[in-house]
Amino acid sequence: ADRQPAAGAAGAPAAPVRQLRVARGPLEARGPRLLQRLPGLGPRTLAEVPAGARQIVVVTGKGIDSARSDLAVYRHTAAGWAADADWTARNALNGWTRRHYDDDLRSPIGVFGLTDAGGRMPDPGTKLPYDQSPDFATQGIGFEGESLAHSFDYVVAINYNREAGVSPLDLTRPLGEARGGGIWFHVDHGGPTHGCVSLSEDHMKALLRMLDPRLHPVVVMGDAASLSH
Repeated sequence: ADRQPAAGAAGAPAAPVRQLRVARGPLEARGPRLLQRLPGLGPRTLAEVPAGARQIVVVTGKGIDSARSDLAVYRHTAAGWAADADWTARNALNGWTRRHYDDDLRSPIGVFGLTDAGGRMPDPGTKLPYDQSPDFATQGIGFEGESLAHSFDYVVAINYNREAGVSPLDLTRPLGEARGGGIWFHVDHGGPTHGCVSLSEDHMKALLRMLDPRLHPVVVMGDAASLSH
């Protein structure tokens, strides 16, 4: 996971379809593109998505060892899946793993709930429970010499090895400390992360406003090859 702030010590299976290619940036201005199936996700991956999930964030890494990703937000409607956003993102320095451990510098592959948010800055208008706290402050230098100072201005907890329904700062680790934790969406600091997924500040605020607990949002994350199975 990324360096934590001082107080926190940081459906049915379906065949894969061709990757959707859309312009970068929010799609609302053009109207959402409707899809019958989620692109890039194979039967095994889709089988892990809870049946009640009607909002899905897909983070697709460019390679198993790559720190670069694409992120798309989909919302289920009566007409199909609406693609609400398509952005670039970063993930962990060493890429991805199906069995994440603390300090392996890889992001966990899997399907995880999105139930809790927070940050150092005020709530930008999310429907998720939001914990504003100075304890989200962090400092230090990233892998490319960049400042980490504003990384946790806005965060969404990814429910990997954590309890749902509590602040992202909570340190409970159901799988044990060795399996890491503190995996979040957070503000991009200009370089790879320790395990989190980072977005520009504007996109983080947009994601926070999009996520709706009534739709039971989840994230599906991993490298493209892994997600296609």
